[in-house]
Amino acid sequence: MDEDLIVHNGGCHCGRVRWRVQAPSSVVAWKCNCSDCSMRGNVHFIVPSRRFDLLGDSKELLTTYTFGTNTAKHTFCKVCGITSFYVPRSNPDGIAITFRCVDLGTLSHVEIKFNDGKNWESSYNQSGIASCSV
Repeated sequence: MDEDLIVHNGGCHCGRVRWRVQAPSSVVAWKCNCSDCSMRGNVHFIVPSRRFDLLGDSKELLTTYTFGTNTAKHTFCKVCGITSFYVPRSNPDGIAITFRCVDLGTLSHVEIKFNDGKNWESSYNQSGIASCSV
């Protein structure tokens, strides 16, 4: 299945946080209604962390917010405030990529699925989201 992977580049609004990720050109993204995602309007796809590379000095320009179980690591740019990626609670071994932060031209299709983050435990078991970072 790795032969179907391509390189996507992306980052934050101001361009100071940049990354590259290996993922298919067609992805399944998750629209979540948890308190954080619903306020930000975040829709993300998940990849194994080994397929994600933070570029240049981007790490120095990130800050992290956690809440609740402190499992999710919501990273955002210190300059523009955009969360272009983060470590999700559902997949602490993966990276959630905000699909709208991927540079234009490499995503051919985005299927959006709903994740009931308000009822996290039951949704997690039913959604199959855990398999996204394998």
